[in-house]
Amino acid sequence: MAKVLILGAGISGHTAAMALRKSLGKQHEVVVVSPNSNYQWVPSNIWVGIGQMKTRQVIFPLAPVYRRKGIIFKQALAKAVFPEGDAQMASPHVEIEYVDEQQRGTTEKVAYDYLINATGPKLNFAATEGLGPDGHSLSVCTYGHAAHTWEKLQESLDRMAKGERQRFVIGTGHPLATCQGAAFEYALNVAFEINKRKLMHLAEITWITNEYELGDFGMGGAFIKKGGYVTSTKIFTESILAEYGIHWIKRAGVKKVEPGTIWYENLDGETLSVPFDFAMLIPAFAGVGITARNKAGDDITASLFAANGLMKVDADYAAKDFADWSVRDWPSTYQSPAYENIFACGIAFAPPHAISKPFKSKNGTPIFPTPPRTGMPSGVMGKVVAKNVARSIKEGKVVLKHRASMGRMGAACIISSGYGLRDGMAATMTVFPVVPDFEKYPEWGRDINYTVGEPGLAGHWMKLFMHYMFMYKAKGLPGWSLIPE
Repeated sequence: MAKVLILGAGISGHTAAMALRKSLGKQHEVVVVSPNSNYQWVPSNIWVGIGQMKTRQVIFPLAPVYRRKGIIFKQALAKAVFPEGDAQMASPHVEIEYVDEQQRGTTEKVAYDYLINATGPKLNFAATEGLGPDGHSLSVCTYGHAAHTWEKLQESLDRMAKGERQRFVIGTGHPLATCQGAAFEYALNVAFEINKRKLMHLAEITWITNEYELGDFGMGGAFIKKGGYVTSTKIFTESILAEYGIHWIKRAGVKKVEPGTIWYENLDGETLSVPFDFAMLIPAFAGVGITARNKAGDDITASLFAANGLMKVDADYAAKDFADWSVRDWPSTYQSPAYENIFACGIAFAPPHAISKPFKSKNGTPIFPTPPRTGMPSGVMGKVVAKNVARSIKEGKVVLKHRASMGRMGAACIISSGYGLRDGMAATMTVFPVVPDFEKYPEWGRDINYTVGEPGLAGHWMKLFMHYMFMYKAKGLPGWSLIPE
């Protein structure tokens, strides 16, 4: 019997767990450790944050699904990994600490034959002074954050209804933050709600971003086919913001959030500020803080994890100039170079470098987006890792037949505003590949036939359809495995 331990039950971890359980016989164990009792479809948190969905529509409890599928679930935090075992337990294991009400605070050592790290990120609000729900800004990174943000948005809308002007600032809250797409989508939805109430004359909406040019989205931007013409995502994004009446500040690294004021540094090294009444800013991401020790008890965290706490995999981490970056630097199997039975996927793996060109301010502060790995890429990685682990178990040795480099996979993104079948709009964009490959596609870095974008109501319908389709899939209902990642 083999035992697979999965840390995390987000898009990547949950996908891996479900795929493994489907592929492996009942004699093998699949164990999921996650501090969250619920699965959440993160892309729809945006709708929670504008009051168009309730939290119950974007989540469901994990335990009943895993019980039905024969997956062991432990609601706990992963604290330390012992890939060689230790003096008390010879087999490789992870030390966990339970967070559920019945066992809160108790620890356990969970053995594994294969370990998949899919913890996702630590939302590193602390990296920016005053950032986050415990500080002076808001978030849509979790369904709880999004529900709180909707409460605060309602207060601003009520003030506007009484004739009071409101200043909205939405974007990235750290010089190296990622997930520009989520913040961008939220900005459009806020503008849509204000317009719907005919209150735009009382609103000042500002998009603040660490992107060098708008439309970078942590992917270095793209050239897309739109209506038969090739245009840049810079023009695509600027035109949408202008249409919605949203101003923008780019090349900005937010350093501090005070009540009513955001302080940021620009590439000229200037410290500037922007006032706000309502601010929703995406934090930096980091690893969740798992440590590692060898059999002798020595700390080997640095051999498994990068400095930011994300796990090292089969990537080329050698320091290189931007001109020397290559699509070949990116991992394809997500296997740890230190231990062949350990994998990391989704946001939990450490990228070899950014996708966007790195910039530093005149003060030496790096200000540019870090790579996005959410949504579709996370699901694909989780499934590929699961396929390789399942095959390795069946063959009795590590076999890596399946690959999923971000330089060889595409991604689709739908940035929707509004809600319903008749009102709303979405900017639909596909890119292939996610990491540009200028060797294969020297003109654009991507296949222009599969890198396309279109705004319109049809994309909005697709966003709604995808919400229900992927929630259905995640629940493991009949035919779930036929739905692609």
